[in-house]
This record gives sequence, C-alpha cells and structure tokens, in this order.
Amino acid sequence: MRQLKKLPIGIQTFSEIREDDYVYVDKTGIAHALLQNYKYVFLSRPRRFGKSLFLDTLRNIFEANKSLFSGLAIENQWNWDVSYPVIQISFAEGKIKSFKDLEDKFEEIFIYNQQRLGITCQFEARDRRCFSELIRKANEKYNQKVVVLVDEYDKPILDNITNTPLAQEIRDGLVNFYSVIKGSDEFLRFAFLTGVSKFTKTSIFSGLNNITDISLHRKYGDICGYSQNDVETTFAPYLKGVDMDKLKEWYNGYNFLGSQMYNPFDILKFIANEQIFSNYWFESGTPTFLIELIKKQSYFLPNLANLRVDEKLLNSFDIENLDLEVILYQSGYLTIDSVQTTLFDTLEYTLKIPNKEVKQSLNDTIIDTIIQDKHPTPAKTHIYKSLLESDMASFKQSLVSLFASIPYNNFIKNDMKNYEGFYASVIYVYLQSLGLNIIGEDVTNQGRIDLTIKMDNAIYILEFKVDATDKTHALQQIKDKDYASKYLDHQKPIYLMGIHFDSHEKNLAGFEWERLGVD
Repeated sequence: MRQLKKLPIGIQTFSEIREDDYVYVDKTGIAHALLQNYKYVFLSRPRRFGKSLFLDTLRNIFEANKSLFSGLAIENQWNWDVSYPVIQISFAEGKIKSFKDLEDKFEEIFIYNQQRLGITCQFEARDRRCFSELIRKANEKYNQKVVVLVDEYDKPILDNITNTPLAQEIRDGLVNFYSVIKGSDEFLRFAFLTGVSKFTKTSIFSGLNNITDISLHRKYGDICGYSQNDVETTFAPYLKGVDMDKLKEWYNGYNFLGSQMYNPFDILKFIANEQIFSNYWFESGTPTFLIELIKKQSYFLPNLANLRVDEKLLNSFDIENLDLEVILYQSGYLTIDSVQTTLFDTLEYTLKIPNKEVKQSLNDTIIDTIIQDKHPTPAKTHIYKSLLESDMASFKQSLVSLFASIPYNNFIKNDMKNYEGFYASVIYVYLQSLGLNIIGEDVTNQGRIDLTIKMDNAIYILEFKVDATDKTHALQQIKDKDYASKYLDHQKPIYLMGIHFDSHEKNLAGFEWERLGVD
C-alpha cells in the first residue's frame, strides 16, 4: 500500500515541503499569472491562511530553483535561466513591544539580507538608508533588478493596536522604511506585501502609487487556502469515511470572491487529529482585543448576523478610529456572503460568520468574557431544546435563568445598565453558539425585526424592549407592523415573541407570545 505524503502543519518553507515529500496544493499557476501582470502587489488574508508559504514560493521562483517545481503548473511557463536577487522582510516571528524593538527588528532583517546577498552596506542596518543601499548594490552586483518580499507588514502595528500612541509611532516608522520601495522603482523587478489589514492614513499604499491590492480580485481569490476541489482531490486519501457535508459546515465558507475556501490549518489539524472536529484555527489565536472592543463600544451583536458594508470599509483600517466590523472581516471572523451593485453603481457586501467553527467559538468566547458564564452548555441545551419543541414556557424560563446567572458586578464593570442592546446581544450569542440560522435586524417592508430564528420546525420572530411601561408593547409592535407576513409562505408555524427587560432587575420583566401558521 502506497504511503501517504506527510502533512505540512506549520511548515512555511517551500523547499522543505517539496524536498521532504509533504502534501502541496499547487498555487504556482496563480503565482505565474500574478508575476506576468503586476510589479507592486498587496495581499490581505487572515492569519494561518498560507501567506508566508506563498511568499516563499515566489522567492524560489525568482531565485530560479527549478528543481523544486517539477510537475507543477509553472514548470514550463517560467524562464529558469534568469535568477533575481531577493530581499526578504518578515515580521511573522516575535512581537514588537516598543519603537526600539522595531528598530532592532529592522537591524536583524537587513543584516540577514546582507549576509544572504553577500553585500555590505555603508549605513547601519537599522537605518532606512541601508534598505535603499541594499537594493542598489544588489542590482549592481547581480546585474538584475531586485525583488522585495514583505511578510506580515502590519504585524508590528497589530501587536500594539490597543496602545494607540505606540501603534501610531510604529506605523510612522514602518512608513519610513516602506517608502524606500517607491524611491527604488528603477532597481526593482517586483514587490509583494502581505498582511492581515490594510491601514489608512499610513501613506504606505498612497506612497506606492502603482501598488495593486489583489485581496478581492476574483482571479486571485484562491491564492491562499484550500478549495472544495483541493479537499476532495488532494486530501481525498486522508478523508476516507469523513462526512464531507459536516466538514464543509465546520471549516469551509471563507470567500474572497473566488472559490469558497478552507483555512489550511483546520484541514491539516483535522486530519492529524484523527478526524476529530474541533476549533483548531480559532484556538490558535483567541481574539481578546476584539472582545474588549465589543465591550468598549457596547456593540449590538445581532448586527453581525446581517451586516452590509461598502468596499471602502473592507479596504480600510484606521488606528485612530477602530471599526469592529472591519477588524472582524480582515482578521477572518467575518467573510463575504454576497455582493450587490447599489443604485449608485457602487459595490455593497453582505458579511457573515464563515462557518460553524468560528460561529461556535467566537460566541462562546463572548459568553465567557462578557457574560462570564464559564459553563454555558446547560443553558444552551435548555434554550435549544425549548425552541426545538416550540415550548415557549420553557424558553422563557431558560432566558430568566440565563440572565439570573450573570454576576451583578459584571453589569457594574461594563456599565451594562445603560446598554439596552446588551439583553438582545446576550440572547443572540447564545443562539449563535448553537449554530442556529439567525437574522439580526431582519428587514421587512414595515421595518426591522430585532431577531428572527429560522428552524426546521418553526420560525421565531423576537422583538425586545427595555424599561417599557406597557409590557405588551413588543408583541403588539410585531403584530401592528405585520412582521410575520414575510414568512407566511414557509408553510411552518410562526411564533411571535415580545420580550421586555427591566434594567434595574437585569432580567425579563415581560414575555408575551402568539402562534401563527399551519397546525
């Protein structure tokens, strides 16, 4: 029986993957198209999506390491007789905690590149002029234009995103170095920058007037990650007996306007861990900062279930004015669901949580940190069972028990008593963590439903009110605005639920419901 190739878990070195017979999903056809069409390129992808491996693949192409590309798409398309000097800049390792750390990192980077290229710079390695000198001297020594590859260009900023003054100082320091690329145009063959975010107000991109952001180019949508076809072909021998629909539900769903993609880390870890479904990607980097931002902004979490943004929002990241939706999208906790053209001929994107792994993990993390419920499973079980059985009395009691379990001091610490959206958000994260089909701010021709739950057995329409004098007002609003008419053709029972909260008691103050639809 033929032995299966090894899995490249955590391996970002192209030569190691090829020489040591690891599984490799061929991205060299995409690489060739990229190199034929552009000189300056930027790519944004979430962490662990294969950016570093793709960058190292480009390095080996430019260094003409032909033997590594045997049998791959680019093998007979590239001129292997020409080798280019490559300058590598990477912030993937370590953490920048001060401006001095940034300078030390640049010193380390440019000493390494001088040694690789056999060049000695007149200027100190931590001086931006060393970068410029290195490019010129490499061009002169090798008699070829130079390639610059920058991995995780934005990580020093992201490392300090909660410390705005330091993040600004580091951003300006990076701009100082990256501006060398523009000034060295005549000596450069190609420059490629990768990162998670595209920052505004940095001049990193405005300075490089000709840089092309391919992050949402359909032609390059599959540049990183595994497609469904990759999973069903390359990984077929490793996935025998696996419920492929369940695998897709758990890990597929990332959309960069190409194929629906899997994060490679999830697939590799799933196979390596004997096909056990778990939160592999999420657990490799818990989004503590995002949770703090949710609390700080008192964000109305049901908005995440039906979020629409324009293209400008997806392409910007402002240190001085952090936008939760942008951060969630660029870091991979939200992805594109659909694209529409507006009446003004601009693009509008509807975002969604990509898959079950992220939906379950993100909401459980919010439950753990905002609500401080370390053991949410019993509450979630009761809530789910009551909806599955359409037992409204049990659903009400589950909600009462849920809010009663939230520590009082948590309300005080987070000023929750002044945050009306908190109550709806608590219900939302519990329902989302169950993997239910939820629509927040559900649009009808009469207005917006606070929350709609679509299940096989029924549809639930929820309206929330806080400190209302009339405890029947929420249900009456659903009826007056005829919210249910949107779902009458679904041929299943529709439950209308008006839920009132008392901010003083911090729990339900009223619960009214009615049933419509088929018997």
